[in-house]
Amino acid sequence: MRCCPNEFKDLTMPSIAFLSTDNLEDFFVYDELLIPYFNDRDWSVETISWHKKSENWDRFDYVIVRSTWDYQQHAEAFLACLEEIEASTATLLNPLSLIRWNIEKHYLKDLQGKGVPIVKTQWESAYDNSVINEAFSSFKCDTLVVKPTLSANADDTFKLSQADWLEQQQVLSDTFNQRDFMVQPFLKSVVDEGEYSLFYFDGKYSHAIKKVPQQGDFRVQEEHGGSLHLISADHEQLDIAQKALSSMPCNALYARVDLVRQDNQWAIMELELIEPSLYFNLDEQSPLRFVEALVNVHQAGI
Repeated sequence: MRCCPNEFKDLTMPSIAFLSTDNLEDFFVYDELLIPYFNDRDWSVETISWHKKSENWDRFDYVIVRSTWDYQQHAEAFLACLEEIEASTATLLNPLSLIRWNIEKHYLKDLQGKGVPIVKTQWESAYDNSVINEAFSSFKCDTLVVKPTLSANADDTFKLSQADWLEQQQVLSDTFNQRDFMVQPFLKSVVDEGEYSLFYFDGKYSHAIKKVPQQGDFRVQEEHGGSLHLISADHEQLDIAQKALSSMPCNALYARVDLVRQDNQWAIMELELIEPSLYFNLDEQSPLRFVEALVNVHQAGI
């Protein structure tokens, strides 16, 4: 990874901060699986909430954004925290420039412009009922998904049926008034087959999983009852994922590429570069691969 380099501290025992949040009670977190592998190399690890005030980031070699799973509710404050880290002697990973590019889903337009297939999307900046009617017509579908361009954990995500969506028009107006949002056709493949995630550490493929929503739901996250399954990515998935990674403005220590089947072809649902769960629990070698990726980055920078 060679992006936005800071000077590396010349220490024999590098120190890492995992950037998290105050309350993870309702979430599944697997980053602790990394700690024994770091400790085996005499690297120290602390987990620190991004909400903490007056932290001395200079005492760390690396600050790695991990389970900051409420950042979307306080985006400006979150970016201010990252700016503070970036201004310290610590190296922020992923880099701030990449996080800024990735924090709103408009980055999908960049991917599409470079020939990467994405889920069909109608981009909007202000809510009006005509927007929804237009989407039903243009996508030629009877079910839509509406979500903010800045979102996580399926927050403020709506599944609308053409038959009765007007019952939700007030909450839609309240949620998306003067707020950028996106409208997509609901892909039945997400329910029938699932959503696929491919994981990369310092640009190298690590592992892949399939996420399947629980019966009666369309959200694949564990927190919403989704189930997770380790899978082997096929050549087409790997090819599209690599195209997405090659379209980033710079390289990443970690990346998650979310894929779904659209019109019998793979399409990018999201390219997660800020705080994706990396599901270290599903592939027993994946924590070691992550640690080795950072060690290699560190050694290359000394």
